[in-house]
Amino acid sequence: QVQLVESGGGVVQAGGSLRLSCAASGDIFSINVMGWYRQAPGKQRELVATWSTGGSTNYVNSVKGRFTISRDKAKDTLDLQMTSLKREDTAVYYCAASPFGRTVIPATGYGMDYWGKGILVTVSS
Repeated sequence: QVQLVESGGGVVQAGGSLRLSCAASGDIFSINVMGWYRQAPGKQRELVATWSTGGSTNYVNSVKGRFTISRDKAKDTLDLQMTSLKREDTAVYYCAASPFGRTVIPATGYGMDYWGKGILVTVSS
């Protein structure tokens, strides 16, 4: 089992920056893929970015060039540095993880067996 806890959310003005962190605990060596997702009010959850143990990262087009996902293995965290924030980035952000041996489809969240409770990011004008 893996436990995930998000932190770093809050209110920020448009154009500003915010750093989210996801602390992982438990059977962390079983983790193969991790990702950040978000769900805006009235909308479906969407993938923001993923990180895999091979070091590859992927981003949804709307955040490319603005967000950076990284894994701090010393701290066992998955971080999301968000810059040039826009009002449309307002959402609850979730951290998720998939273990080795699990088929995962990041775009849908399929195979992401572990989820944090989410943290709210509000971008004001």
